[in-house]
Amino acid sequence: MSDGGTTWQQARERQIAAMRQTCEILGHILRNVSAEQARALRDGPDGWSIVEIVCHLRDFDEIFHSRARMMLEQDHPQLPAYDHEAIALERAYQAQSLEEAYEALKVSRADFARFFERLTPTQWARGGVHPERDNFSMTDALMQVSAHDLDHLEQITRVLRGG
Repeated sequence: MSDGGTTWQQARERQIAAMRQTCEILGHILRNVSAEQARALRDGPDGWSIVEIVCHLRDFDEIFHSRARMMLEQDHPQLPAYDHEAIALERAYQAQSLEEAYEALKVSRADFARFFERLTPTQWARGGVHPERDNFSMTDALMQVSAHDLDHLEQITRVLRGG
């Protein structure tokens, strides 16, 4: 890819930087959120609390990373589907610590960003079959992280704003 200046490598580097930045932005958003607010403020009457959203981001960071590793290790694998609602209940997100969930996300995110930074051109060409998106490239996997983050950053800021 080149649009007269931007290569695939440069675009991927920007996406990796965005992965790191969205995690940092989340930290700024959460800085003044108390444990009580994190549990009490919800995205609507049946929506997730802030702590549940951060736990979801933490766990799906690992899920996304696991899928990307599958694409490296297997030939065009069928990537597993996950029920995010069931995971939230099974892992009791609402009872978890906001601070611990965010700290774990930061560690996971740093590892995941390094994973992408170390890929060779041959590894970037690997892919799989996403349960919701069909053919799924390593670049798609990278882009999915920031898009997922942005959805939930918007959700948390909306919850904090009161609707």
